[in-house]
Amino acid sequence: MRSFRAVHPFYSKVRLRRPYIPPQGPRQEPQRKHKINDEISAPEVRVVDAQGSPLGVLPRREALSIALEREVDLVEIAPQANPPVCKIIDYGKFIYEQTKREKQQKKAQTHSTLKEVRFKAGTDTHDFDFKTRHAREFLEEGHKVKATVMFKGREILHKELGEELLQRFIDALADVAKIDQPMRMEGRFLGVMLAPDIKKPVKKKEPKPAEAGEGSTPQEAQQSVEE
Repeated sequence: MRSFRAVHPFYSKVRLRRPYIPPQGPRQEPQRKHKINDEISAPEVRVVDAQGSPLGVLPRREALSIALEREVDLVEIAPQANPPVCKIIDYGKFIYEQTKREKQQKKAQTHSTLKEVRFKAGTDTHDFDFKTRHAREFLEEGHKVKATVMFKGREILHKELGEELLQRFIDALADVAKIDQPMRMEGRFLGVMLAPDIKKPVKKKEPKPAEAGEGSTPQEAQQSVEE
């Protein structure tokens, strides 16, 4: 009796894939950026210790002996120098601190993007204030903001309206932004680009002085008013 797999046309054309078998053997170490210990080929090196104190120009063998005595590594940190500069330090700790610094620098960097705010030639005050607040938030987050005024039909004959609106926009954000690109026409759009001005501190709202009677009993409030 023939099997179902042999009779059915689908199974007669399908080839079973072999299971994936990971390669055996030790994992390859990542390629190092620095030469250490016996990998250093210069006959003489300028040596500094872990604290950065110079030990002078020494023969390579003598520098290796000092590193061996201190149970650390001799790391070539400036191969382009003449003679190359080597540091006596624990290489594993050196790489860990270097990686940590790079991560901190990446976190400190602000990934800025371009945000766009669009107005019309006849934008009312409420819409203007609403979009200006959003632009302020973008700038405080470190993003650039491009503000454009769109002209429709015969509105293009009154470009001064758009210029006045954008100037109001610039003045409203003058405490947190600077002009990155001045006003210019692009077809039917008048635009200006602002960039965050990190030199200007963000103004903090001062607390309002307490009014007479606020936070006091009705008798004390009445007494203060009488006085």
